[in-house]
Amino acid sequence: MENTPKTDEERHAAKMVKKKKARDKIMETKDGEKGLIIVHTGKGKGKSSSGFGMILRCIAHDMPSAVVQFIKGAWMTGERKLIEENFSEQCQFYAMGEGFTWETQDKSRDIAAAQKGWEKAKELIRDPEIRMVLLDEINIAIRYDYIDINEVVAFLRDEKPAMTHVVLTGRNAKDELIEIADLVTEMAMIKHPFRDGIKAQEGVEF
Repeated sequence: MENTPKTDEERHAAKMVKKKKARDKIMETKDGEKGLIIVHTGKGKGKSSSGFGMILRCIAHDMPSAVVQFIKGAWMTGERKLIEENFSEQCQFYAMGEGFTWETQDKSRDIAAAQKGWEKAKELIRDPEIRMVLLDEINIAIRYDYIDINEVVAFLRDEKPAMTHVVLTGRNAKDELIEIADLVTEMAMIKHPFRDGIKAQEGVEF
């Protein structure tokens, strides 16, 4: 009896069956859990947005979380407004920055704000009840040496509770931080409207 030629749908179904078997075999080996060190860096847009997306997931799962904003804490953002007005019991929010260094034009003030933010970050991370801490734009503070990278690495390595996730965002993440991280994503910029004279807009950038 001749084999009836398979339709596109039948070929697709057979292919997916094989793919699912292979995927299931891989997943059988993945049963571990741990608190992750997560880094979002690169010149592209979306680093903070991705971090806040994970914070909202934590809120949805009733997982206590916290945010410490470095650098850009001087102005109100959509994320901050949403969390403070609706989810303050699930997520603590601390806006510790005073703006970018070219705006404050006061290095000692910038350093003091960054150090204050880092002290708050350590306090929150040490609390085992808090499942995720987002350190928004901390990489910029580290880049300018407002916070010592060696201290950050040592703290995350030695003092972070085993099941606490810590997310660090901002351009130019240091190699030392990337080395100890469990998950690193680099956002690449391909096009940006700023180059065409379009300013930062509500709902997109803040």
